[in-house]
Amino acid sequence: MARKTYQGEKNDKSRTMTKLIQAVGAVLEKKGYTGLSIANIASTAGVDRKLISVYFGSVDNLIETYIKGKDYWVEATIAAEETLAKASGTSSRLFLENLLLEQIDQFTLNEEMQKVVLWQISEKSDIMSHVTQTREKMSALFFPYSDKELAGKDVDLRAVSSLLVAGIYYLVLHTKTTDSTFCEINLTTEEGINRIKDAVKFILKQTYGVK
Repeated sequence: MARKTYQGEKNDKSRTMTKLIQAVGAVLEKKGYTGLSIANIASTAGVDRKLISVYFGSVDNLIETYIKGKDYWVEATIAAEETLAKASGTSSRLFLENLLLEQIDQFTLNEEMQKVVLWQISEKSDIMSHVTQTREKMSALFFPYSDKELAGKDVDLRAVSSLLVAGIYYLVLHTKTTDSTFCEINLTTEEGINRIKDAVKFILKQTYGVK
């Protein structure tokens, strides 16, 4: 029988890194981005604070690792690379529509990312600059693809997409932080969310000239 290789140190490192990443989310949810200190994260993870530097290099790298693992657009970009590379006949309108509808669902459920976006728009941060640059990889992938489909049409899909993505972020954050409706739409209900989704579909159809 082959002897088992000792994996203790490797497993300990993996477990500790996972604890630290999860601790970032716990601190973010409980105390917001202003609470993301080395002391708070290490205490929540139940590990020595020195291990943050040992395993991640810095607390900023740890936080960025957490955010990239949770960010919808970072994950969607990975999936898009496969989809757009394999399916040359994929409708860019339907592809974008699916991305935006999924953004609504994912961002509505992910309270930690809601706090991350609030952080992003509240103050300048190297961490959020790096994350935003990663998100922009989706633009570099998608828009050259959609440009071919929209060739000859007077359509600024980049501007339309910007308004839709930003609008979704704002509507979800507004709903989470206030008790009021938005333009008389109750976004805490399934009916309200579906009205927003239908509006996204309508705007994209109009943009692409689809009847």
